[in-house]
Amino acid sequence: MSEKSGLNYPNLMGRIYIQALEEVMGKNGLNALLNLAGLSHLINNYPPANLSREFDFADFTGLSQGIIEMYGPRGGRGLALRSGRASFAEGLSKFGATAGAADLAFKVLPLGTKLKVGLKAMAESFNKFSDQRSEVIEHEDHFDYYIHVCPMCWHHTADRQVCYGAVGILQEGLRWVSGGKDFRVEEIECKAAGAPSCLFQISKEPLG
Repeated sequence: MSEKSGLNYPNLMGRIYIQALEEVMGKNGLNALLNLAGLSHLINNYPPANLSREFDFADFTGLSQGIIEMYGPRGGRGLALRSGRASFAEGLSKFGATAGAADLAFKVLPLGTKLKVGLKAMAESFNKFSDQRSEVIEHEDHFDYYIHVCPMCWHHTADRQVCYGAVGILQEGLRWVSGGKDFRVEEIECKAAGAPSCLFQISKEPLG
């Protein structure tokens, strides 16, 4: 297990992610992952459902990278994407709702405005409730979603982008704010691979 970062998610975000991993991997798979990540104390003892910032980024990175160790780059990527999507669907959407992205007025906005407002609401939720630092920059045909302080690759080095869980969270978040449409989300720069920030490019046009 890596040295603690001193940067944290609220316990509730850690709990939601672990529950999503259990949903995707099964109980035995999750327990094996917790052991591998040096988090065996969390077996049958998930973080409490509160907003205290006590779930360390290093532990989140341990889970994210442990999936890849257990299942290989390809299998791990698929599981991490599914876990990210499940974690948003199962509970992180509540954080978006607190930022006004579930209001009736929001639901009648044009799609482009929904994406812009929804992405900013997601970034602001992470900035407000956790030590993750996110920023959204709009371009003509896409959005750049930056994670400047990233919990998925804390002090981790790799030769490729590895923040698949964040891609899944963004994919499901966009599906939620758009009323069920899917969008291409691609991590094009990653701190683990030497970039200054993790950068996700999001197309404004839905898939299909």
